[in-house]
Amino acid sequence: MALDQVRAIVGGEVFTGNGFASGDVAIAGECIAETPGEGIDIDASGCYVIPGLVDIHFHGSAGGDISDGDEAGLHAMGAYEASRGVTAICPATMTLDHTTLLNAVSTAAAYVPSPVESDLVGINLEGPYISPGKVGAQNPQHVRTPNVEEFVELQEAAGGLIKLVDIAPEEEGALDFIDALGDKVRVSVAHTTTDYDQAAEAFAHGAKHLTHLYNAMPGMHHRNPGPIPAAAERDDITAEIIADGVHIHPSMVRLAFNMFGDDRMILVSDTLRAAGLEDGVYDLGGQDVTVKGPVATIENGALAGSVSDLMRCLTVAVTTMDIPLTSAVKAATINPARAIGVDGSYGTLDAGKMADAVILDKDTLAIKQVVLRGRAL
Repeated sequence: MALDQVRAIVGGEVFTGNGFASGDVAIAGECIAETPGEGIDIDASGCYVIPGLVDIHFHGSAGGDISDGDEAGLHAMGAYEASRGVTAICPATMTLDHTTLLNAVSTAAAYVPSPVESDLVGINLEGPYISPGKVGAQNPQHVRTPNVEEFVELQEAAGGLIKLVDIAPEEEGALDFIDALGDKVRVSVAHTTTDYDQAAEAFAHGAKHLTHLYNAMPGMHHRNPGPIPAAAERDDITAEIIADGVHIHPSMVRLAFNMFGDDRMILVSDTLRAAGLEDGVYDLGGQDVTVKGPVATIENGALAGSVSDLMRCLTVAVTTMDIPLTSAVKAATINPARAIGVDGSYGTLDAGKMADAVILDKDTLAIKQVVLRGRAL
């Protein structure tokens, strides 16, 4: 598949990490460089140039789902995500039986992207160590308490690719799990009925993340604050949020950015296999999900993830939720890359990083061009 090698992106407003500045992005081969290599120049006049997005929590797209353990599905996901400017992906498994999870992570570990597909930079083990009282769209049949031995086996099958694992800190064995693995994988509080004290203890033991903030966790109350303030008052905890315009009211998204700051907020899509497809009924972890427009629900009416890819979430956050563009870009690029430990290669437009970039129209934020590993899609 012949794609044009890019030597420079010129004339745009380039994301610097804390804002935008007029300038060029030099590229040599697959990497951003100090001086351009060989290839074509892309004119980005009238556009923003931002790093390729990094989605650390989505299940699938374009008909594929990581939990299927299907190589063709992963390639369909990779191609769709790249076309939407999401150039590094860390897809999330569901609450499933051990054999299915083993197959899913081992298949993901063997994935090698084609020239038009995103890099798979990690795996997010969203289930099965969650609370039976906050399953959301997860399958309650396979919920179980945190198990160090099982995780180690899954991580070995994944070749070390599991970067995030969810736990409900109130469940038996949760703190022991964090003690054993907190320095080896980023542990996230998720799908939980935890109170403030239990959450604070989990963070003190080494949990570092909150999964889809506000969703599948107790809300904030002035006498029973719950896990969100326990995370917000520590400067080492990141929080991810689904800014698709369906899951969370815009005022609560703004509140989250104000509480955590834009260095700790992470935009995620939580997309399903239906992303990029028509309305209909789709499978999610063995349950039927009905998709109508931007809304996906299971049989009991509960929200079941999203059908809005991360680029759309970024656009919604900026255009309808009044999140500053700089903050939204940070939350969709360097912050998630840093959270899962891949910021050495992804998340900024600094020299030496992978040459992944997205050129956006300044007025509409529509994608004008995606550059993937130094080549124009």
